[in-house]
Amino acid sequence: MILPQPFIEATQDINAVIETPKGSRNKYVYHKETDTIKLKKALPAGMVFPFDFGFIPSTIAEDGDPMDVLVLTDAPTFPGCLVECKVLGIIKVEQKKNGEKVRNDRVIAVQLDSRMYSSANNIDELPEGLVKEIVNFFASYNNVSEDVFNSLGNEGPEVAVKLIEKSIKKASDEKK
Repeated sequence: MILPQPFIEATQDINAVIETPKGSRNKYVYHKETDTIKLKKALPAGMVFPFDFGFIPSTIAEDGDPMDVLVLTDAPTFPGCLVECKVLGIIKVEQKKNGEKVRNDRVIAVQLDSRMYSSANNIDELPEGLVKEIVNFFASYNNVSEDVFNSLGNEGPEVAVKLIEKSIKKASDEKK
């Protein structure tokens, strides 16, 4: 799979590669070494991803993985699907990884041609309670794995774009 650039040319809209579609109990991850989508694990019965989940290509976040993105879609896509998105904001998260606290933020974005969410331009403009439900999903998801998940609050698109740009620079620096 040839991964696209993170930003869509001349905009602050992003490309997202979906790993796990909305409604899935299976957690998929992009496996760079084999250039495939790999099944990582299944969630417990009754627990499913609330929206499409994936990564922003050509980024490396503070946790050492590509930057996570939750994409608000009207209907599920599929693993490996490229979705053009508008950045709404970020949920700032601190987790423990190998016994150390590390930031593992989640960008919140909406597919560009969404009928349900396209009017939102900021995470604060989403339907009341939706962001809390998303945070609760990730807290429960991590609790199942006995991982520590600590939400540090939300920020709007300006902060999210700056963090994406920082993760692009980190990925670029690591290629050198």
